[in-house]
Amino acid sequence: MTTHITGHRRTWLRGQDGAVSVELVLAVPALMLLLLLVVQFAVWAHATQVADTAAAQALATARTDGGSADAGQDRAAQVLRLLGNRVLIDPQIRVTGDTTQASVEIRGTALTVVPFLPMPVRARAAGSVEVFTPGG
Repeated sequence: MTTHITGHRRTWLRGQDGAVSVELVLAVPALMLLLLLVVQFAVWAHATQVADTAAAQALATARTDGGSADAGQDRAAQVLRLLGNRVLIDPQIRVTGDTTQASVEIRGTALTVVPFLPMPVRARAAGSVEVFTPGG
């Protein structure tokens, strides 16, 4: 069975030549940008988890009996080196403490997938210092 396109219909179809190409030229970059934004968010979430883990480990080290801010700083740097040296860019670690409190703050930037969208990462942890008191 053969179908014939009438002259009027053939003219209408001829006017649509290239419409799909134009739509693809507009849609594909938008879809690629959307995909890159999803990947950028996933990288940022991973970098945040790495920073949170490093802050928690540094706090645990700094607040133990006999621990120090320097020991916490070293522990945070070690964790970041092991887990996030590619995903967390230029991390800055600040560990402070005294005889009763310790706190850790880690700042950096997530690896950039979308060039115009730097995403800052910040993690904090704080707690009281453990002190051994003899039972009695």
